[in-house]
Amino acid sequence: MPRANEQVAALLQEYADLLLITGADAVRARAYEKAARAVAGHSDDVTRMRAAELRRIPGVGKSIADKISEASTAGTIGALAALRAQIPPGVHELTSIPGLGPKHALQLYTELQVSSVAELTDAIKAGRLRDLKGFGPKSEDRILHGIEVMRTADQRVPLNIAMDTAADLVAAISAVPGCARCTYAGSLRRMRETIGDIDILAAATDSAPLMTALTLLPETAEVIARGEAKTSIRTTRGLQVDLRVVPLDSWGAALQYFTGSQAHNVRVREIAVRQKLKLSEYGLFDTETGALIVSRTEEDVYARLGLAWVPPTLREDTGDVQATLRGELPALVTDQDIRGDLHTHTDLTDGVAALEQMVTAAQARGYSYYAITDHAPNLFMQRMTSEKMLAQREQVRALGARLQAGSGDGALTLLHGTELNIAPDGTVDWPDEFLAGFDVCVASVHSHFDQPGDAMTRRFVAACENPHVNIIGHPLTRKIGRRPPVDVDLRELFAACARTGTALEINSHPARLDLPSEHIRAARDAGVRFAINTDAHAAGHLAYLRYGVGCAQRGWLTADDVINTWPLPQLTEFLAKGA
Repeated sequence: MPRANEQVAALLQEYADLLLITGADAVRARAYEKAARAVAGHSDDVTRMRAAELRRIPGVGKSIADKISEASTAGTIGALAALRAQIPPGVHELTSIPGLGPKHALQLYTELQVSSVAELTDAIKAGRLRDLKGFGPKSEDRILHGIEVMRTADQRVPLNIAMDTAADLVAAISAVPGCARCTYAGSLRRMRETIGDIDILAAATDSAPLMTALTLLPETAEVIARGEAKTSIRTTRGLQVDLRVVPLDSWGAALQYFTGSQAHNVRVREIAVRQKLKLSEYGLFDTETGALIVSRTEEDVYARLGLAWVPPTLREDTGDVQATLRGELPALVTDQDIRGDLHTHTDLTDGVAALEQMVTAAQARGYSYYAITDHAPNLFMQRMTSEKMLAQREQVRALGARLQAGSGDGALTLLHGTELNIAPDGTVDWPDEFLAGFDVCVASVHSHFDQPGDAMTRRFVAACENPHVNIIGHPLTRKIGRRPPVDVDLRELFAACARTGTALEINSHPARLDLPSEHIRAARDAGVRFAINTDAHAAGHLAYLRYGVGCAQRGWLTADDVINTWPLPQLTEFLAKGA
């Protein structure tokens, strides 16, 4: 997806937020939110499109198209600037606090004259929120935690933003004459869920042209430091990028060293020391003679130390080195193992692409099967009805039949499903007889996030025990840097999933990555199966799969652990849930 689209989408989303803060019609604000998602997910660069082309984007009418055109030419939107002028800057900043939406931000400003995060912190410490309607002691703790989350998140960027930036930089540096190799390293190569800075590694005989090229890129806003071996810049988006250039003969050792993590590297160097060797970014050397032993590839470095090559996503010193010493490293699930996506949306609810567009995008990815899982009626804003869902089912069946007739045995199989809402008592939207008609049911928590732990745990367990619920969607409901995880006893949830044959989702959206990797191994060890889904709301979102796979790899999953790597007959048997 073009980066310009993300910038325009951010302006539309801010406009929607400010509409809510100023008390405008919520329906109008949601229209801009939907348009922002549509623009962000659009495959073509919206800044290069004419007004008539813009209006063909789902959710983009004349008024929004005019604002997109204005943003494309002027870099901003006049109506947005006017709204900004009505609101103290700190009030908008308050909406960035996880768990504090526009309505409460406006309430804090109008009733307590709080217009900054610092003022809000002081007001909480003084106990001034306790008498406000909708607030209380628990609200104070939640908001203080949200402020801490926000401050931490401000220092890092989502995985996809870092990945897109790194891809552009690697392409630009690779094109410089004399560059023999170039790739990203560091926490990005390890697929951490957020990234503090980007490490780029290149190999060349002469580093100067590469360093110069980095400093002259349009993305470069500031040159922090420049040297022969390392140059650091800050991008226009505020990201620090460190470019290191090594001789080609040192490539493998340097890639291992700069990928990290530090704890993993320390563990590997300890093994080297015990063998009277020294490992650095330039190679593996004999300690006594200083002779270079190996350095050209990572595989050579690990092998000389008696280790199998450790996949970058495992290099966190969580048993990875011990596992390779025992010959027990898992064969991790890969993008190529995924046969289909089991959680996606269309414009029937809050998606921005039609059914046919989403199916075409799934075909282009070479999937064997693909599920459409639009929202169920208890998420009231989506205005779903039983009649609409049944009508969609007929459309899905008809389209699936056409695909089968056109491509035979190799055709994409369409599954009709839904994303149910897990109510506070654990029930879901439709009765059993209606749910029985779906091929797959994802069930997710979309409200009442602040339930106490015991109640939230019972809520999830009840959903698992529903014979028609196949997958628990985005289990912790978190949004990275925006909404904290719910309070749930994960041990009980994992046991319920294993006992009932309910899979846990690894939601690939970079704002979620939920179930987080730090909990995946425990769930797997409890006997849980997983589904790596994109929760796509636009055709371009299907590409988010790579982030979910990275999350799964960090949780040590193999293809056998993931139900949407299985052949369709095996998947169908699992979805029957023991029936």
